[in-house]
Amino acid sequence: MMPAPAIATGYGGRLTVDLGAIIRNWQALDKVSAGALTGAAVKADGYGVGIVAASKALFAAGARFFFVATPDEGLAVRAALPEAYIFVLNGLHPGSAALYVAERLMPVLNSLPMLEEWMVACLGRNEALPAALHFDTGMNRLGFRLNETSVVKRMCDEVGYAPQMIMSHLACADQPQHEKNRTQLALFSSVISQFPGIPASLANSAATMTSRDMHFQMVRPGIALYGGRAVNGRRNPMVPAVRLEVPILQVREGKTGESVGYGATYTLARDSRIAVIGIGYADGFLRSLSGSNQHQGGKAYVRGRIVPVIGRVSMDMCELDITDLGNDIPLPGEMVEVLGEHVSVDDQADAGNTIGYEMLTSLKGRYSRTYVDSGAGS
Repeated sequence: MMPAPAIATGYGGRLTVDLGAIIRNWQALDKVSAGALTGAAVKADGYGVGIVAASKALFAAGARFFFVATPDEGLAVRAALPEAYIFVLNGLHPGSAALYVAERLMPVLNSLPMLEEWMVACLGRNEALPAALHFDTGMNRLGFRLNETSVVKRMCDEVGYAPQMIMSHLACADQPQHEKNRTQLALFSSVISQFPGIPASLANSAATMTSRDMHFQMVRPGIALYGGRAVNGRRNPMVPAVRLEVPILQVREGKTGESVGYGATYTLARDSRIAVIGIGYADGFLRSLSGSNQHQGGKAYVRGRIVPVIGRVSMDMCELDITDLGNDIPLPGEMVEVLGEHVSVDDQADAGNTIGYEMLTSLKGRYSRTYVDSGAGS
């Protein structure tokens, strides 16, 4: 997250994060997960909403197990939540075991060298330090190869080590009918059968919502906690957690045949009224949200109507076609919604040919950040 400016004038954009919505989303997933524990992924600065604020809200909701990507993220959560259980998904960085032990961070061990280093740390302290074992069941990212399972099992048995958890990660959970989901489930089941009595975790947000047989002992939702769409092709049941409003800088008239923005990629087909707004790709409003005559771009909500982005998104600003507002002309300084109740994270993501994850984790712009609690429910 970018550091806040020394002086916040209030004249820039405003990002409002609803911690109550995040809490309600976690509670809803916790009900769905039934007998499994419900963890929380707070990596990437809490998916853009702020790792400390998100972690505290989720802990208040009942979450106790948190998943981060890096040890630095783990340290941020540890400082905020002394009693939390924190898994570091990227694993054990070489030579870093002492830090993990001192800060009670649990590495997700992904390779034989990582496991060897952790075993040395355990023997040095004569203690079974908690960690998870991650097996690759079809992503070809991090994780032990399946043909290493027996080696991993032997290394653990030789020193009497019981891991905290066995994990894997799904490649296609956002497509519940994809055959790879069943293949990965079968492979994961074969792995955990060799570690009887050890808790297992496979389900992300999508699998938590769609596949009870993938819940095992812990689910670890991420995007759904923050209101993003986890399952493609289905209505998103989660509560929006962010609202981003930015100011109109100028309202201007454009004539038929004139172009808008860099590269002259948008030519006006009619006399138009244009609102220039104070957000650009430096603020996480992606350049892919540009609108050309060949491609519809992003959108905004202005005075009760959805209006399109026209022309290229530049570093600090972009343009909206507000012609169809007629005589209901907004004024400079008026705030318009680019994310929120009327323009969802996934609406913008679809317009920019990307995913809600990227839209959320790009929220590092030059706007004031406010946290509210709309009510956590029960």
